[in-house]
Amino acid sequence: MLTDQIGVIFEQQQLFKYELRSSSALERIKKLSKLRKLIEDNEDLLYSALEKDLRKSRSEAAISEVLFIYGEIAFAIRHLRKWMKPRHVGRSMTNFFAKSTITYQPKGTALIISPWNYPFQLTMSPLISAIAAGNCVILKPSEHSPFTSAVIGEILTKAFDQREVACIEGEQAVSEALLELPFDHIFFTGSPAVGKQVMKAASRHLSSVTLELGGKSPVILDETADLKMTAHKVAWGKLINAGQTCIAPDYVLLPTNKLDEFVDYYLKAIKRMFFTENGQLDRTAYAKIINQKHAARLVSLIDSAIASGAKLLEGGQLTEDLTLNPALLIDVKADNAIMQEEIFGPILPIITYEHQDEAIALINGAEKPLALYIFSNNKSNIQYILKQVSSGGACVNDVLIHVSNPHLPFGGVNGSGLGSCHGQFGFKAFSHERAVMYQAKFSFSALIYPPYVKKNKVFKLLKRWI
Repeated sequence: MLTDQIGVIFEQQQLFKYELRSSSALERIKKLSKLRKLIEDNEDLLYSALEKDLRKSRSEAAISEVLFIYGEIAFAIRHLRKWMKPRHVGRSMTNFFAKSTITYQPKGTALIISPWNYPFQLTMSPLISAIAAGNCVILKPSEHSPFTSAVIGEILTKAFDQREVACIEGEQAVSEALLELPFDHIFFTGSPAVGKQVMKAASRHLSSVTLELGGKSPVILDETADLKMTAHKVAWGKLINAGQTCIAPDYVLLPTNKLDEFVDYYLKAIKRMFFTENGQLDRTAYAKIINQKHAARLVSLIDSAIASGAKLLEGGQLTEDLTLNPALLIDVKADNAIMQEEIFGPILPIITYEHQDEAIALINGAEKPLALYIFSNNKSNIQYILKQVSSGGACVNDVLIHVSNPHLPFGGVNGSGLGSCHGQFGFKAFSHERAVMYQAKFSFSALIYPPYVKKNKVFKLLKRWI
């Protein structure tokens, strides 16, 4: 029955996309403004849902989910008219009198499949881009964050006709049914393993894709790094949302002689931010693990690391309410399971190095990360690491915050993703950049038409000018 419902909505959107194609900037801005108003009206429901799904505090949810989306909407509204304008480009010798432009045309019908870790932000962000670009959208939020998915569904039902935007909840079978359909574009956020399945499904219809995946985002410190500042920032970036963040610092690489000092600062930082004065983990500031399956995987990674010789300096205890105490591991082997897959939890492995190129080789020996974090006060060394290591994005002397700048593209490379989002980059992800040339009454084109007898001089002249 659900498959039939999906088919009906898809066919409605296939027809409606032609009407949306000619929508003006003002019409799209009005839709984004209406969406913002409905989010504001449902803020309390959203905060309650995020608390139920992930035990996010209202403050953390505001910063990482709701305010983030208000910023995305405001940025799109402010710049949309400029984004939509045809862009005039230069001429070449063969079309010297012609006028050439690049126009932005909606791709048509888009599928957005979003994850559970930031269930509101990572659902609404690509939706804002799709609306700004003038597309119809079917949105599939995660079944693992059901309370937030339900609120999203309520908001979108009030904001849009299902011919334009439809939210379809359900288990994995729903995603599989949706991926059978010939969407014009698919935007997926999730694991690399599932990303490969999405790309395979898209290939059957030659649908374009944006894949926001993940991977092991390293932190590399050199001898000049401010260890106290670094430890504080890494602790926050690692433990926000209990480490369930696609760009969370996954592991730390630092000089051997800096280990003890960094560990001391890191432990003090997590106590200051996430523990009460009497030494108890503050559950009002520290999120829970999403479900038992994911929690068991994280505990298994800790156990495997310890069995291979790693030392657990702090935390790692899992409680009945799916709280995993912040864990710190040292003497971690590079070939251990915890270094072979994205951790996606509050566990920080530390690996020491004697020579910086050892650390760079370790990073380059794995899949390209979604984010690279460099802590250093040596400008030339920062540039050296940036040139030596490929990553989706990079942040120097901080973590996570590059995602908050809508002027920057956000996305991975190869194993960590395909394509970019946020701001104009999100608008372009859901748009086709179409080349349009307006030929003048007089042109040089006829000079290269057959017959080619006596045209050698023309070709020689073109060769000289090109």
